[in-house]
Amino acid sequence: MTVLCAVWGFQQVAIKAIAADVAPVMQIAVRSGIAAVLVLAADRLFGSARWLRGSSVAGLVAGALFAAEFLFVAEGLTRTTAAHMAVFLYTAPLFAALGLHAFAPGERLSPLQWCGIVIAFAGITATFLLHGGTSNSPNADSSLLGDLMGICGGAAWGFTTVVVRTSTLSQAPAAQTLFYQLAAAFVVLLAVALANGQASVTWTTPVWMSLGFQAIIVSFASYLTWFILLRRYLAARLGVLSFLTPLFGVAFGHVFLNEPVDMSFAVGAILVLGGAFIVNGESLLHSLFRKVEGV
Repeated sequence: MTVLCAVWGFQQVAIKAIAADVAPVMQIAVRSGIAAVLVLAADRLFGSARWLRGSSVAGLVAGALFAAEFLFVAEGLTRTTAAHMAVFLYTAPLFAALGLHAFAPGERLSPLQWCGIVIAFAGITATFLLHGGTSNSPNADSSLLGDLMGICGGAAWGFTTVVVRTSTLSQAPAAQTLFYQLAAAFVVLLAVALANGQASVTWTTPVWMSLGFQAIIVSFASYLTWFILLRRYLAARLGVLSFLTPLFGVAFGHVFLNEPVDMSFAVGAILVLGGAFIVNGESLLHSLFRKVEGV
């Protein structure tokens, strides 16, 4: 799980690093198309579960949300740093928790989880307010818009989870759900790239390496590994460990792209990730409290 978090944290850096040669929206379209073919081929060769019929509508909705998530990521990365995107994208568990609270009666939020949501959104507010008061950069407004796109990407990701959990896709094989999402992202983002004149690619060695990493390692291998882990281990514990991802994202952005970490972002990131940790790791926190009380 730690390796997966490192891979996911590095993907924002991989996109940003070759943005001058391939527009981010085109990068994600290409990697999604390649990964969709790989998922389909792997399922046909090694998959044992039959694909669920009657799930096409839910699949289209989940696919559209998945495409929206990465459209926001692609456009946001042209305006803000990879570190900021890695953190704000991880508001997804907050939106998923709110959506499941509304549409899944068995997943109501507890008072502790509501406190986590308040803390996380306080962090988002603090980031924007402090940023406006401390930054004199001419690109400050553009950076804030990129951060907002990261939050929108997190919302789309969170609501994708809601659709998967509350629809027929909850009974579908993992490969089927992932294929719907990747195929939709390929079609939508390729159309956007062509419409906006962002489909050109300058083929260099870094471009080949980055797209290969994104398509094979991130979109294909890591996502399928995630689904396998979910079948074998407790989802709550995996979810808590997944919050290593934005920490890796911030570290990789600083090391490989020389991205600064300003005070407003640091304060906001701590609150956002802390609140999301409380929402996603409530059961773990309760067990720790019980152990402390026992001692």
